[in-house]
Amino acid sequence: MRRIAFINEKGGTGKTTLAVNVAAWLAREKRQRVLLVDLDTQGHAGKSLGLDVRGLSPTAFHWLTDDAVGLDQVVRASAVERLSVIPAYKELGELPEALAGRDRARWRLADRLDAAVAERFDVVVFDAPPSMGLASRNVLHAATEVVVPVALTYFALDGCAEIVRTVEELRETDPEVRAEVTRVVPTLYRRTALADEILGKLKDYFPGRVTPPLGFNVKIDEAQSHGRTIWEYAPKSRGAELLAAIAREVHLAGAPSRRRAAAAG
Repeated sequence: MRRIAFINEKGGTGKTTLAVNVAAWLAREKRQRVLLVDLDTQGHAGKSLGLDVRGLSPTAFHWLTDDAVGLDQVVRASAVERLSVIPAYKELGELPEALAGRDRARWRLADRLDAAVAERFDVVVFDAPPSMGLASRNVLHAATEVVVPVALTYFALDGCAEIVRTVEELRETDPEVRAEVTRVVPTLYRRTALADEILGKLKDYFPGRVTPPLGFNVKIDEAQSHGRTIWEYAPKSRGAELLAAIAREVHLAGAPSRRRAAAAG
């Protein structure tokens, strides 16, 4: 089972937009059973799928902290066929205190997934919070693939490099960690000399792993404001074309032959 994490320590990179729409694309175009797990206290992944996360309970927090809360109690259906979501909200900010002193606190997400998810879903997509706290550590311990959205701004390369170092350090220190950076997604793209320079540096640093860039598109924002994916709201739009191109790259990153070749190279 693929476990794809969308993660960046910096906010405002389009992480949730990518996680939700790539998950929906895999469900619609590849007919895969997809579980989207929101680990962000803002709950935007659920909101983007039309859920009123403020009134939902139990959530990801309860599932991660209470053994009595089962998968069926937290998984919510979406309007997209074959796409389900585990929503989150503000109480997730209490996760470090709730798991304090427990064995395998950083493996809590992975352990819960292993116990309940593999037979029901083909792909799990994680929307991680914009910080490297316990929730993000859980995501990295549970993921097999890491997709890093990178806003094409001056400090973008620093943030991307930090994520790469964190993943590499985890793999070196814990043999159970399988996560690897498989794709980098340039976001907030504008046709400027600076953006093109940063994009070129990303391609040099991550040869073969940089997707087409995602620029600003009003239809994408409109879709989110209506609690819908781009495929439901404006499937013929330029925004849908951009997100489909990125989703195809993320899908191809999971092909075994390509991953073996990348590892060998």
